Amino acid sequence: MGKENPAAEKASNLLRSRLCDPNFVVKHLSDSPDSNYSKLKFLVSSSVTEACNNSILLLGPRGSGKIAVLELILTDLLLEYPDTISVIKLNGLLHSDDCCAFKEIARQLCMEHQLLFSKMASFDDNSQFMIEMLRECGLAHKTIIFVLDEFDLFAQGKQRLLYSLLDAMQSVTSQAVVIGVSCRLDADQLLEKRVRSRFSHRKLLFLPPSKEDMQRLLEHILSLPVDSSLPHAYAVEFNKKIKNILADGRFKEIVNTLVNLDSTVNHLLRFLFLAVSYMDLESGFLSFENFKTALSNSHRQPKLECIKADCSILELYILVCMKRLEVKEQNSYNFNSVMKEYKSIHDSFQTSDYYSRNVCLRAFEHLLQRELICFTDNRGYSQSVEFRPVKLLISSIELHQGLKSYCSCPVILLKLVER
Repeated sequence: MGKENPAAEKASNLLRSRLCDPNFVVKHLSDSPDSNYSKLKFLVSSSVTEACNNSILLLGPRGSGKIAVLELILTDLLLEYPDTISVIKLNGLLHSDDCCAFKEIARQLCMEHQLLFSKMASFDDNSQFMIEMLRECGLAHKTIIFVLDEFDLFAQGKQRLLYSLLDAMQSVTSQAVVIGVSCRLDADQLLEKRVRSRFSHRKLLFLPPSKEDMQRLLEHILSLPVDSSLPHAYAVEFNKKIKNILADGRFKEIVNTLVNLDSTVNHLLRFLFLAVSYMDLESGFLSFENFKTALSNSHRQPKLECIKADCSILELYILVCMKRLEVKEQNSYNFNSVMKEYKSIHDSFQTSDYYSRNVCLRAFEHLLQRELICFTDNRGYSQSVEFRPVKLLISSIELHQGLKSYCSCPVILLKLVER
């Protein structure tokens, strides 16, 4: 076994620490004045300085950086205005019950202002306490920022928390900002009319980074600083190799595969952390093979493996027929519909792979057992399998990859899928 390079170990630790630090990534993506970071910071800071109430929703898929951006902004604002901001954080998974939510708000407010918190206080007591604290903080020119993570869960039930909070913010004496965070893009549509009328309807959408942003982000994360404690020649050589990898067409294919599966920044960071963990500490450099290994190990696809290892040629035909029916926008189909498509393929191309209906039904049932397909609902237990509507449980990409990696896949199936 070769001797490890001390510089390589230090570089590996540096890269992993970057990947575990959301601020490092968020700051790079927040340079633009049009970024969500800039927009949200302006909204919140202007609410603080101008003593006005505000409410805003941060919407986007999980892992898109909503909380990371918000935490960075709150950290900055607490440094800028240490005596004029209080932050109250709630999570819909823990505090969606109104009674529990008001109690948690009262507890955090008491802790923030060195007051005695009563565990025995009633729902009405905690609700009134929150309203009075909003008034007192407003008179003292102090803003309370309420962060409601999993905002859509607060919109379940009677929405008393949201109504009480937004209604209290209508008063000229209160001074507060409500920031809702949700992965549901229709979160504001879940609000009752009385709540919606009090909401500011400001929304920031967190989208996956563009290809250009992704390229810049990869280079930003993986490049070593040349003016650090690392040897200058080593850092320069390391960065040169990284640029060559990023420009490699094979690496771009890996990134495209990654983005097709999950385009969020969080997903990219997990992939890069795995690649850095595979870095050869003897040579001291990242290689294309490190990223290739990281992709294969981070994305075990059991359904894809099932297609390659367990499916017969007939079962592949059935999967392709179902995909073709979906492409034709046939929203509801069953075994009989699949058989019609199967027969039309045979008649059009005169394939030798044509089996009887009974054999096809057994293959169809095998796909159900393997959970590559499933029934669309739980109704119709009394119906025969042939008549119950079904749907595919694999994506077009998975099916195409499965067919390409199947050693004896008929060429006609690949052509049908690629159309």
